[in-house]
Amino acid sequence: MRIALRCLLLTLALLLTLPAPSARAQEAGESQPTGTIGVEESREQDAAIAQRIRAILSELEGYGDVTVAVKSGIVTLRGTTLDAAKARALNDLVSRVDGVVAIENEVVESTDVVERLNPAVKRFQERVSQMIAWAPLLIIAAAAFAAVAFIGVLLARMKQPWDRLAPNAFIADIYRMLLRLAFVVAGIVVALDILNATALLGTILGAAGIIGLAIGFAVKDTVENFIASIMLSIRQPFRPNDAIEINGDEGKVIRLTSRATIILSWDGNHIRIPNSTVFKSRIVNFSRNRERRVLFEIGFEGDMDMEAVRVLAEQTVQALPFILDTPAAKTWIDRISDAGIILTCTGWIDQTETSLLLAKGEALRQVKGALEAHGLTVPDTTYRLRLDPPIGALAAAGDSARDDGHRAAPPEPTAPQPTPVTEIAEVGATEEKELEAMVEAERAEEGHEDDLLDETTKVE
Repeated sequence: MRIALRCLLLTLALLLTLPAPSARAQEAGESQPTGTIGVEESREQDAAIAQRIRAILSELEGYGDVTVAVKSGIVTLRGTTLDAAKARALNDLVSRVDGVVAIENEVVESTDVVERLNPAVKRFQERVSQMIAWAPLLIIAAAAFAAVAFIGVLLARMKQPWDRLAPNAFIADIYRMLLRLAFVVAGIVVALDILNATALLGTILGAAGIIGLAIGFAVKDTVENFIASIMLSIRQPFRPNDAIEINGDEGKVIRLTSRATIILSWDGNHIRIPNSTVFKSRIVNFSRNRERRVLFEIGFEGDMDMEAVRVLAEQTVQALPFILDTPAAKTWIDRISDAGIILTCTGWIDQTETSLLLAKGEALRQVKGALEAHGLTVPDTTYRLRLDPPIGALAAAGDSARDDGHRAAPPEPTAPQPTPVTEIAEVGATEEKELEAMVEAERAEEGHEDDLLDETTKVE
């Protein structure tokens, strides 16, 4: 066992002492010269080959430490280079020299710190020298860029003609921003032309386009909201203090900003709706027309002719002082239900002078009073649960009453007393005026975002 172990260790030691073929030797073998090898050996030819290779390497950068030895047409290269690629390139270079039979490339990459830093220092010095030489031209190019950009800034600050060309201040600011951007690009073109580097402009614009595309995908919602703000500022679908409905949210318009539409709900709450949602949604503007229809339903029961009841309700609504003559009030028999015969009554009001809710309530009160005054009743649709005693108990109670000579009399029917029509209640738009005052106070506060709603712009 010990003898076998010693033999194994001896074999390993011999294997470790054997020279391993290097990667460079393998690469050299792959790039060896081809062709017929002559049978004569010439020292003069070896010297000429070595001299020719040394002359070539002396003209090339990075081969200052490479030595050349030639014997019998076999070229041996030793030394160091700063780049491994340069060492590998020697095989292709030397193989092109006439008379070379084989190449032994023993050149390795240098690890000396000073040798590796010297080229970097040299390149830095060359760049500094170039910067100093180009400094006057760079200053002129920078001055030209600053002058063109400054002209753009001055033109953008002018109120006219941008305020006259744009439908509102928001669009005018966009015009000014585009003008400044155009002059900045023009300044870059002029500066690059002075430096004779206009070829870089395509690269710069291409990179800017790719970056802009990436940013556009990243902030797609923000871009969509910005575009919607532009379109809404041009279309102007509503005005401040207009009563509108957007996706079920109702209230008074406070302002339209570059990001959202702000409304004041009927409960006094602020609602911010993104402009992209506003632009794509159905917008109901209740304030666009002065006239607005009041609609309500009422049921009745009685022996009166239904057509006469319909005419009575219609005349009652039309006779109200806040109901407009044109369009005239209308009433029709809608259906028959548990609540009796249902009438649908409509009338038109001037919503700038009359509150819709108060007008509806007062019209309903007056119609109900008129129907009851003519002996009709408004049915009570409330369901009541009656708990009667057992039948046996009712029979016993009846027998007891007969025995006593008394009989339980049914209750006397009570005729409904018609409610007299009283004087008309105040139905002025008090609540609307109060909300409008709240909106105006909100708009008057400083520190808010700019309002894109312009009174001079035509409403869509």
